[in-house]
Amino acid sequence: MSSTNATPTRPKRIFPKTTGTTALWRHRNVLRVLVQRDLAVKYQSSALGYLWSLIEPMGMAGIYWFIFGVLYAKENALPDGVSYSLYIVSGMFAWMWASSAMSESTTCLTSQSTLIRTMRVPREVFPVARVFARFAEFLAGLPILIAFAIFGGGTFSWNLLVLPAAILVQAMLLTGLAFVLATINVLFRDVQRFMRLVMRVLFYAAPTIYPFAMVLEAEKVPHWVKVLYQANPFVGIIEMHHYAWIPGLGTLSWQLVVSSVATSVVVLFLGRWLFYRLEPTVLKEL
Repeated sequence: MSSTNATPTRPKRIFPKTTGTTALWRHRNVLRVLVQRDLAVKYQSSALGYLWSLIEPMGMAGIYWFIFGVLYAKENALPDGVSYSLYIVSGMFAWMWASSAMSESTTCLTSQSTLIRTMRVPREVFPVARVFARFAEFLAGLPILIAFAIFGGGTFSWNLLVLPAAILVQAMLLTGLAFVLATINVLFRDVQRFMRLVMRVLFYAAPTIYPFAMVLEAEKVPHWVKVLYQANPFVGIIEMHHYAWIPGLGTLSWQLVVSSVATSVVVLFLGRWLFYRLEPTVLKEL
C-alpha cells in the first residue's frame, strides 16, 4: 500500500481588512512611546527644543510674506480686512506637517531596522508614529494660528469645524503615503533622495503661499492644467485649512473637498495594502 508524502505549503497571507486599525489600537501605548521618543530625539541636542517646530514654518512664512505680501502685494486677491500673513501662516503650518511627515516616513524603516526586527508589534506603527509626531508639532502651532486669526482678520464661527475635517483628511492621506514611501524606500534607496525634488514640486503645486483663485482666473493656464491641478489632494486639503480661518475666500467647493477625501481614502487603503503585501520582502532587505 503506497503512501503519498504531502508537501508542506506555506499558508497564503490574507490581507486583513479591519485588523490593521484594531492592531494599532491594541498597541497604542507602543505608538505613544514611539511618538514621544521621536520628538525627544529630534530636539534633544537643541537649546530651543520644541520651539524649532514653530520657528521653521514661521520663518518660511515670513520670507514668503515679504516676497508676495510686500513686494508683490497679493493681499488684493484676498477678502477685505484679511491680511496675507494669516493666509500664508494657515497654509504653511499645514504644509510643514505634510512635508516633514512624508520626508521622515520615507526613512522610518531603514533607520530603525534593528528595532523593527526585534519588537513584536505591527510594523505599521513605525510609519504611523512619524505622521503622529509631526501632527503633534502642528498642534503646537495652533496658538500661533489663533493669534494671527485674531489680528489678521480671521473669522471664528462655524467655519472652524472645517479644521478637524481638514486634519482628518490630511492624516489619512499622509498615513497612506507614509506606508508607500517607507516600503519602496527599503527596496529602492534612491527614493529618499528623489523626495527632495518631489517635495519642492508639491509645495508649489498647492495654494500654500498664493491664493487658489489666482490659478482659476489665470488666462494663460490651459483648462486641462487647471483640472489636473485641482485633482491634487493637497490642493483641497490646504484650501480647507485656509477656509477654517478665512471663510470669505469663496474658493472651497464641494467638488474639491470630495476629490481630496476620495483620493485620501484610496491612498490610505492602497498604501496599507502595499505595506502588507511587501512586508516579507521588506523584512528580508532590513
